Amino acid sequence: MSTRKVELVIEAPTTLPTQNLHRSMKILGTLLITLSAVSPASSVFIIIPGIVQTAGSGAFLSMILAAVIGVCMSLVYAELASAFPLTGGEYAIVGRLVGPLAGFIVLGVNTLSSILIPAVFALGLSSYLTVLFPHLEAVPTAVVSVILATLISTLNIRSNAVITGTFLVIEVLALVLLVVFGLVHVNRPITDLIFHPIMLGTNGLVRTPVGLIGMGVTIAIFAYNGYGSAVYFGEEMHDATKKIGHAILMALGITVLCELAPLTAVLLGAPDLKSLFGSSNMFGDFIASRAGSTMNTFISLGIALAIFNAMIACILAAARMVFSTARDNVWPLGIDDLLVQTHPRFHSPHIATLLCGAFAVGACFVNETVLFVITGTGLVAIYAAICYAVMLGRKQRTTDHGHYRMPLFPLAPITAILMLFYVIYANWQDPVIGRPSLLTTLGVIIASAVYYLFVLRRKGAWVLRGPED
Repeated sequence: MSTRKVELVIEAPTTLPTQNLHRSMKILGTLLITLSAVSPASSVFIIIPGIVQTAGSGAFLSMILAAVIGVCMSLVYAELASAFPLTGGEYAIVGRLVGPLAGFIVLGVNTLSSILIPAVFALGLSSYLTVLFPHLEAVPTAVVSVILATLISTLNIRSNAVITGTFLVIEVLALVLLVVFGLVHVNRPITDLIFHPIMLGTNGLVRTPVGLIGMGVTIAIFAYNGYGSAVYFGEEMHDATKKIGHAILMALGITVLCELAPLTAVLLGAPDLKSLFGSSNMFGDFIASRAGSTMNTFISLGIALAIFNAMIACILAAARMVFSTARDNVWPLGIDDLLVQTHPRFHSPHIATLLCGAFAVGACFVNETVLFVITGTGLVAIYAAICYAVMLGRKQRTTDHGHYRMPLFPLAPITAILMLFYVIYANWQDPVIGRPSLLTTLGVIIASAVYYLFVLRRKGAWVLRGPED
């Protein structure tokens, strides 16, 4: 990544008719949308079972270690977002601190992932709605849900905060019930999860190897991810430079609590760990055994709502990033002028939102495995870039104007980078999704660099703009 900044210009636009987003949210609204993007309930019921299948009761330690990495990354995000609370998110920050080439590479990786993630959520929605509608097909259900989520996302950001916040309450209620069902009858001490982790082997329960606990960490990192999405709403938040860092840290803390507590409760309360580890629907079966099929139906509907809520939040974030790219004159002539428009009543980037929704609808017809390959490891590249950016910002004093400074610098970004190397190694060992995903991310990086060097840079200096412009 080049650190040359002579190619980067941050100035007021001369020809592009930029329209600003409307600052109407307080920290609570930002926090609600951010937590909806994380979607703790979706992580608990969709991602965390994969950790349990990998590491057994060692999943508890995997989630603890991943939480440490989450703390490191949330500190990085908080410091950078406090200095640059820009709706462009990571690419706008990296472009300013590291240089335009690095910023555009992050943009390429993040754009692809952000647009496809709603489709990944949507394709899993029908499996939780089958408790009421047993004949739902995955693709049509996904398409309809993406369209509805997109239309909701065009509304005023405060309206979206209310909608996602309401859904989030139901989502958290489902998790609280899961915790209660687990702790109402505890069958083993928590020390067993810490000192004697076990998993399902070929001949029954065996001790979980340290290596598999580490593999679980790589999955758990993605289960916690989403707290950094608060930065995308920085231009619609009052006193963003002072408060957005706190919103990110609170989002991470609430996420860890909402995901770790249900897992711990189920591992402590399950009467038979062998049956739990071997179940294809471990948490659903646990709920049914403790509270009956009616409660399992209620929880399933709550998870479906959580998935839909996450789709809304992800489309909101993706649309704001696309809006920022138009403001930064990334697209061919004419497209920028269209995508930079905001709705006269809702003050939302409605055209950018509809575009993101259209791409997500198209992605619903793509094989799920392909979507996982494309989106799987892009986060690693983004995390690495912002860790480097925060260290460079401290060195060059370009983040000194921010209101939040992480403690014990540079411990957090260095720890995160070391863990990212392990994530890369662990994914390389997986020939089905992990390795192809790494190669796909590398291909996106190369394609983004080529577009910047041979298309965008030939137009002249890349102009990065903010709301003040």
